[in-house]
Amino acid sequence: MFANRTSNFQKLLVTRGLLTEDELRHELEEAGQIPLERHLAQTNRVNPDALTLTIAAYFSLPPVQLPTAFIPPAQLMDLAPATVWGRLKAVPLARLGKHLTVAFGDPFDLMAQEEIARITKTQIVPLVAGEKSVSEAVSRAQQRKDAENPKLAMENVMKVQDSEIEVTTESRDTEENLDKALESVDEAPVIRMVNMMLVEALRTGASDIHFEALAKTSRLRYRIDGALIERPSPPRSLHNAIVSRLKIMADLDIAERRVPQDGRFKVKALKKEVDVRVSILPTVHGEKVVMRILDKSNLAPGLGKLGLDEYAYKAMKHAIDQPHGIILVTGPTGSGKTTTLYSCLQDLNQPDVNIVTAEDPVEYEIEGINQVHVNQAVGLSFASVLRSVLRQDPDIVLVGEIRDGETADIAVKAALTGHLVLSTLHTNDAASVMARLVDMGLPPYMLASSLILAQAQRLYRRLCPFCKRPVDLTPEILSANDIDPHVFEGVQIYGPGGCTKCHGIGFKGRGSVMEVLPITDTIRAEIVKNSPASVIREQAIREGMITLKEAGLRKVAEGVTSLHAVLEVTGSE
Repeated sequence: MFANRTSNFQKLLVTRGLLTEDELRHELEEAGQIPLERHLAQTNRVNPDALTLTIAAYFSLPPVQLPTAFIPPAQLMDLAPATVWGRLKAVPLARLGKHLTVAFGDPFDLMAQEEIARITKTQIVPLVAGEKSVSEAVSRAQQRKDAENPKLAMENVMKVQDSEIEVTTESRDTEENLDKALESVDEAPVIRMVNMMLVEALRTGASDIHFEALAKTSRLRYRIDGALIERPSPPRSLHNAIVSRLKIMADLDIAERRVPQDGRFKVKALKKEVDVRVSILPTVHGEKVVMRILDKSNLAPGLGKLGLDEYAYKAMKHAIDQPHGIILVTGPTGSGKTTTLYSCLQDLNQPDVNIVTAEDPVEYEIEGINQVHVNQAVGLSFASVLRSVLRQDPDIVLVGEIRDGETADIAVKAALTGHLVLSTLHTNDAASVMARLVDMGLPPYMLASSLILAQAQRLYRRLCPFCKRPVDLTPEILSANDIDPHVFEGVQIYGPGGCTKCHGIGFKGRGSVMEVLPITDTIRAEIVKNSPASVIREQAIREGMITLKEAGLRKVAEGVTSLHAVLEVTGSE
């Protein structure tokens, strides 16, 4: 009987033109033991809406399309446990007397209607909706419930346990399995909370965890795609205990609460291993902890994977292929400078090349590269490390940051004596690099002889592809930000929506926009004359340089990000 039903559903897929006979056979082979309709929904081999309509037609049930941000009424969700709605892939829509209208994402589950009818003590009016939209609606309902009752949400996340989580301190080769520590009854709640913080950060792709003490409460926030998102926080009474636990993991002094401390540890969880850099700062209400999540899997394997435009990629590639000279990457803190430099090193990392880095601190450990941790506290500055590095017969040297004239002088002289030097600098744009280095005391002629390329970059937030929505740009907005209306002529502009996939932010992931300034003969002549940054910038634009703002507006026109997201990182100029 069931086989016959399945066969009829397969015929309907073919007659409706969703699959050919050959494609159907192929999908059945790939699905294996997984039900065909679920396999098609997961792989998106057919249009989701068309699949929902076909399933509805097969069962002779009315189809329904749930709105993107639809949240089912709380009083209807309370008719059954949230786990039941999630397991049965069902969401309640309306109730009239004893009749409950429910959208089912998997109507092939013939027992689901009976189970919901029994639990809710109602008569079910079934509809068919997309499995994905149903699951997202249930998830949004749970998020709303968590937001309304933070204490209950914290009790739920306290139940998170992961036997795969391991913590390793950086300074000693010992591993600690967090689950074993749960055997200590007194410490179990604290360990579960720290466990939860780390697992949640890895699941959401957070770059930082902020745990801070306020006057009467503690506050827990995650930086996701550049924005701080507040989450349910642990009780204030456990704040000091949680900080102490993190200090033990990072091999810090748990008795010292008056001065800042820095440490790091490794975490193995969710089938990945990440470094966690810990910074502890005393505040008036207690100690604040910021943990930076350093996930090596997020590193691009090379320049080609950074998503650069053609001009920027060719200029950067040509620069790193040079045998000697200096390449400078600029931008504010958190603009992705380190990621760009590591991407360059990934391309340059070959067995016949000696690469040495001086960093403060070493963020990502890369196989085959000699990385040195700068330690100002013991007199190991960038300048002193760089002097020693140059006696190590290097081919390529990476200096984490040029902070003073001494470091700048050594780096430029290294570039002039046959080394390829990569470093970062804090300036607003690429053309300001020359003025900044001259201000540090470098003679313009030395700078002109050694500099290969200057680059400025920013990180913009990508629109969530699941909920981005079309928006209209008014002439007033364009005029206020000095944008030529012709830039967006004939293209559709998008703005953020908000769904469970992006935690209601409207953005998911980040990308970089770059202003790349190759040092040509004409630019070199301007540097020797000590021309101001504005003159160098204008000359570079005449030679084809794409400014940060222009690169950002191109991303807006492509529908990758919003105009506001670009202007917040490039400015209106």
